[in-house]
Amino acid sequence: MIFFLLATGWAEAWGEGAYSAGYAAVLAAHVRDGGVDYAGLKEQEALLNTVLEAMAAVDPATLPQPERIAFYINAYNAWTIKLILDHWPGIRSIKEAGNILRSPWKREFVRLAGKTVSLDAIEHGILRRHYGDARLHFALNCASVSCPPLAGVPYQGQTLNAQLDAQTAAFINDPAQTFVADGRLHVSKLFDWYGEDFGGETGAWAFIRRFAGPRLATALDALADHRLVYTDYDWALNDRPRGARPSAPAAAPEQP
Repeated sequence: MIFFLLATGWAEAWGEGAYSAGYAAVLAAHVRDGGVDYAGLKEQEALLNTVLEAMAAVDPATLPQPERIAFYINAYNAWTIKLILDHWPGIRSIKEAGNILRSPWKREFVRLAGKTVSLDAIEHGILRRHYGDARLHFALNCASVSCPPLAGVPYQGQTLNAQLDAQTAAFINDPAQTFVADGRLHVSKLFDWYGEDFGGETGAWAFIRRFAGPRLATALDALADHRLVYTDYDWALNDRPRGARPSAPAAAPEQP
C-alpha cells in the first residue's frame, strides 16, 4: 500500500523533483553494499517505472549545471537497473542484454527529454563530451562486479562535488580495485578504456595519487616504476541477495 501511494502520488506532488524522491526510495530499499537486490526490486518494478516516467518528464536544459549533471548520472543508473530487470531472472551479465549486432549500451530504450536514446548517448554524447570530469566514471554504474559500486542515494546538485569525490576515493582505495604487486601499480581497466579522460598513464597516476588514502599513497610513493597494470574486468552481474546490510550514502570521502 505504501509503495502504491508513493508510486501514484509523487509525480503530482513533487513535479520535476518526483524522480529524486522515488529514486531515493528504490535505492534505499534495494541497494546493498553497492550491489542491487534485483529479485526484490522486480517485485516492485512499478515503483521504478514511475521514477523513470518522472525522469522522462524532466527537461535537463532547464536545470542549473550541477543539478543537470546529477540528473544525467541518476538517469543512466536508473535505466541500467531497468535494463537488467527487463531480462530478469536468468541474466548473468549486462552483456547478455545485447546481441552480436548491438551492445546493451547502444540500445535506444532510455526516454529522455522527449527522445529515446541509449546509455552511450548519456555517457559519451552528454557527460563526457560536455562536462569532462573524470570522476564521472566512478559514479556511472554498469551493473557489473568490477564496475564502481552503485551509490545508495541519488546524486544531487548541491552535494554533487562531495559525492563524486566520495565515490572516486572509495573505488580507488578499494584493495580489490587498486593495489601494488611485483613493483607495479595494478588498476581498473577504466583507466585504460578512458585513458584520454585521465591524461594518459601519467595523468592517471596523478589522479590516483590525488585520491589515495594514507596506505595507498605510501605504497605509491615507494614505487620507482610508474607504468600501470590493468586488471581483468569482471562483467558478472552486481546482484546482491535481499536482507544484506544496506550501503552507506555517498558522502564526503573518508580516508582509509
